[in-house]
Amino acid sequence: MSGEANPFESLQEQIDDAAAYLDASADVIERLKNPERVLETNLSVELDDGSVEVFRAYRSQFNGDRGPYKGGIRYHPGVSRDEVKALSGWMVYKCAVVDIPYGGGKGGIVVDPDEYSEAELERLTRAFATELRPIIGEDRDIPAPDVNTGQREMNWIKDTYETLERTTAPGVITGKALDSGGSEGRVEATGRSTMLTAREAFDYLGKDVEDATVAVQGYGNAGSIAASLIEDLGATVVAASDSSGAVYAEGGFDARAAKAHKRETGSLSGFEGADEELTNEDLLTLDVDLLVPAALENAIDGDLAEEVRADVIVEAANGPLTPDADDVLTGRDVSVFPDILANAGGVTVSYFEWVQNRQRFYWTEERVNDELERVITTAFDDLTDAYEAHDLPNFRTAAYVVAIERVLRAYEQGGNWP
Repeated sequence: MSGEANPFESLQEQIDDAAAYLDASADVIERLKNPERVLETNLSVELDDGSVEVFRAYRSQFNGDRGPYKGGIRYHPGVSRDEVKALSGWMVYKCAVVDIPYGGGKGGIVVDPDEYSEAELERLTRAFATELRPIIGEDRDIPAPDVNTGQREMNWIKDTYETLERTTAPGVITGKALDSGGSEGRVEATGRSTMLTAREAFDYLGKDVEDATVAVQGYGNAGSIAASLIEDLGATVVAASDSSGAVYAEGGFDARAAKAHKRETGSLSGFEGADEELTNEDLLTLDVDLLVPAALENAIDGDLAEEVRADVIVEAANGPLTPDADDVLTGRDVSVFPDILANAGGVTVSYFEWVQNRQRFYWTEERVNDELERVITTAFDDLTDAYEAHDLPNFRTAAYVVAIERVLRAYEQGGNWP
């Protein structure tokens, strides 16, 4: 497993790969490979002991041709300028591939939230929200949760923005708690779209998902929910991992029981439903029908891809495969269904939340899930149509062909002026 690949360079390579199949000028493609602007700020926060610590934070607004910038905010020690640029770019094409009217944005703070109290994290979040205030808004840029953030942090950002702006604007942010204007179905959305993509993928490939063995790398919100919902289809989850390592049972285990164990103990280690414990790299090379990478970027590089034995990969994480890994897996006829489709449930239901906030009319969970299924299955059909029509090398390139074409049309229709 490698952390050396630059995610922004990976994004640009993926765009170039798709652009080779499109009738677009090099200068316009270059525009689509770079963010429109990046905010970089230093947040001075008073800690509980009275000392002051400075935290580096970013917000990248990549492209707004199709609508307001949209994308999460993550709290992680590995956050960097290039990472948020890449993630904001992936958001552009993720929104386009599922055809929702957003551009792409992403933000993050360089911090390990486990090392700080709730009060310190609130002060940090409100400091960041204050810096974001001039550039976010219901029709400008709409943040959301990401790695190590959730409803709590989104509620703090919403309250800070509304207090400073002296207004009520629940649509300024999504992923909120229900009582603060959140949407039913939002917590499960990313895992649900991963399941729907896996279901459609197996059907398209002529495989039976009910007979499938599944390994899930990363057992946070997206990975654990995807595992549970894929298990509901009749598949057998045989392995799962988190930062502590991986657990494995040849005959499978209860995906929800594994999540309950992690919730109670803080890790998958020691889960009684498993036969043995493995490393994360061991999990990625198990002989399974379906592999779901649901952790961070660059989980599988070119070298590790040579050892991957899964038949189908569905990406719940953003950018879990490097371009070198894509090349290897394409050469080995492994079907990879990309992140910009598979994990698009989060931004899709965020869009539904935003629509509900603007209308002040809220949907049932059943309606949210039905609308999400319609969006993902339609996008899957668009992807496979492009894959066949253009005779493309893999499904990732197909997804980018669909997405870039949509962004290009919006750009051309809007025109270009000084």
